[in-house]
Amino acid sequence: MTGTMRAMEITEAGGPEVLQLCERPMPEPKHGQVVIKVAYAGVNRPDALQRAGMYAPPPTASDLPGLEASGEVVQVGEGVADVAVGDQVCALLPGGGYAEYVATPAAHCLRVPKGMGMKEAACLPETFYTVWSNVFMRGGLKAGERFLVHGGSSGIGTTAIQLAHTFGARVFATAGTDRKCAACVDLGAEAAINYRDTDFVDVMQAEGGADLILDMVGGGYIPRNLTALAEDGRLVQIAFLQGPKVEVNFATLMTRRLTMTGSTLRPQSDLAKARIAQELREAVWPLLDEGRVAPVMDSTFDLEAAAEAHARMESSGHIGKIVLGVGG
Repeated sequence: MTGTMRAMEITEAGGPEVLQLCERPMPEPKHGQVVIKVAYAGVNRPDALQRAGMYAPPPTASDLPGLEASGEVVQVGEGVADVAVGDQVCALLPGGGYAEYVATPAAHCLRVPKGMGMKEAACLPETFYTVWSNVFMRGGLKAGERFLVHGGSSGIGTTAIQLAHTFGARVFATAGTDRKCAACVDLGAEAAINYRDTDFVDVMQAEGGADLILDMVGGGYIPRNLTALAEDGRLVQIAFLQGPKVEVNFATLMTRRLTMTGSTLRPQSDLAKARIAQELREAVWPLLDEGRVAPVMDSTFDLEAAAEAHARMESSGHIGKIVLGVGG
């Protein structure tokens, strides 16, 4: 394929207004890659961080924002065997999702679940890759354990609540309004804690402590999370909305045998992401096919309104995922 496509680029580091519509050359697939005609693209916090100049894309990735999309495969590169032209997929992307066409490794593509539209499918890759790899692969969550997720009404939070509940964990969540807390309970949380008027540490200690905490807040939450953990508990850190630097008494980890770990998804190798995708195919996609788990959607914006989508996300008023309609 040759020619140009519409895309939304970051003109300079700054607020949502720096996102501007442009024309870019259409991508060509490298070895092991496919090109997808984008129907919808997911909007995520890392997109806003990249826009603000705080999260540079890897050297080999597109400078366009967008880490997940759904659409139809229109071109296949050399070395691709399991994905074909015409396949309806959703995919984790190295970047470039805010465009009419995007290239990504074929191994990072997942079929659109049965009975699900492209709009909903675009909500899946970034959050499901993140939750599965951190809560289950890294965090080792097991049935019967007490699991606390902060930001329970976010795209990550709504996914984590559903998956943890479906796999038999006791789920607790924090959120900032009663409406958001109610949404968390509807999704399977045993209790949702409004952090504006209730201390999650007190709640979890009354339950015996959390066996696993998934945190994207950081800052002052980090020492409080350690206090809220049960003995032998695990804390998995995936973001730092309140900053990454804080004083921690590591004697607490030693005496209570706690584990602190964390990860970011984008910098991981293509092979690591392919392994996550394979586990999702085996363990999670059947749940999506059956409707036992589903993405929670907040709102849809046109590609040209990407700035409005970012403003919506950064207002923290949303519940679930925000997507851009590109060609759907």
